[in-house]
Amino acid sequence: MSIIMTLRIALKALNRNKMRTVLTMLGMIIGVGAVIAMVGLGRGAQTTIEEQVKSAGTNMININAGNYSFGGVRQGQGMSNTLMPEDAEALRFVPGVQYVAAGANSRGQVIAGNQNWNTRIEGTDVDFPFIRNWQPKYGSFFTPQDVRTAQKVAVLGSIVSDTLFGPEVDPTGEIIRIRNQPFKVIGVMSTRGQSAMGQDQDDIVFTPYTTVMKKLQGQQHINNITVSATTPETAPVAEAIRETLRIRHKLSGSDPDDFMVRTLEDMASLRTETTKTMTTLLAAIAGVSLLVGGIGIMNIMLVSVTERTREIGLRLAIGARSRDVLLQFLVEAIVISLFGGLIGIGLGFVLSDVMERTLQWPTDIPSNAIGMAFGFAAATGVFFGFYPARKAARLDPIEALRFE
Repeated sequence: MSIIMTLRIALKALNRNKMRTVLTMLGMIIGVGAVIAMVGLGRGAQTTIEEQVKSAGTNMININAGNYSFGGVRQGQGMSNTLMPEDAEALRFVPGVQYVAAGANSRGQVIAGNQNWNTRIEGTDVDFPFIRNWQPKYGSFFTPQDVRTAQKVAVLGSIVSDTLFGPEVDPTGEIIRIRNQPFKVIGVMSTRGQSAMGQDQDDIVFTPYTTVMKKLQGQQHINNITVSATTPETAPVAEAIRETLRIRHKLSGSDPDDFMVRTLEDMASLRTETTKTMTTLLAAIAGVSLLVGGIGIMNIMLVSVTERTREIGLRLAIGARSRDVLLQFLVEAIVISLFGGLIGIGLGFVLSDVMERTLQWPTDIPSNAIGMAFGFAAATGVFFGFYPARKAARLDPIEALRFE
């Protein structure tokens, strides 16, 4: 018997008991709908978590000046003067590097009117807000022109701004003094709180690194370079940076590095574990939902086999083969699963949209989730429909015809 004829007979059989067919599909509809909705919520949550972790710097690489030894005494990390602004520019061409910011740091008393505050002075570059995903609350960050000309401009952390000018006050355009030199305030960074290492990120003043080098420190070298990689997998990029700097510093194979390259491996591990947990959760939800729907299909198909025992016996008696009967009931189970899966996919999109609107929770349904749900629906129909179909195919024609 052709597959088209088998499909037509299956549709007629399902159409005879419309209500039961609909109720049978209901389990699959709810199961697939739940899978689509959970995948959407899970992906949305995962994206949100990744953005939050990314803002903390999972893809950030720190390059610090290395050790400096004098008379056999090692001065420790950051004491050498071999890291230069040209090194930072060279790293822009390393594959996998997205943003680069040279750094020259200091500390000093900041004065505004009759107020003063001792804080960190961090000289950095224009890419810093993109590396840290940290934008100003008031005003703006400095420009490439400010960096090239070593302008005396400052962007305040929120604590410094609140201390010198008062809370919720926009000090843009005001003049502060750092080491008795006037700096124009051009912005205030949004509140960030403490870092993962416990450092207060808002107790700081940002200026161009060239300004710190030339106007505050009187040095030619920089203290550090902050790099943002294009992906959270920073290890290959860090190694490429290390090789580039060794070549620039003319270090031979036996020479130790005169710089230190560090990645935030703990944050990267956190991202990986978060992704694994979310994937496991979604897999468990999908499995339970489809299992419930599949058991419902098996139950109804077993009832259908019992009700149609005489029909099966008659078909076997007039020449139908066992595999024809097997295929007939298997096709009916698959049709129920596929129709239920299609409706469930639509329901999943509706549920995701409703939850996004009511709970203000971002959802993101990937295209492969639709194919996955549809494929699982078909596989569930085959798996749970096979036993009833096999039972029908093994019926004895004579006993089936005698069945009351």
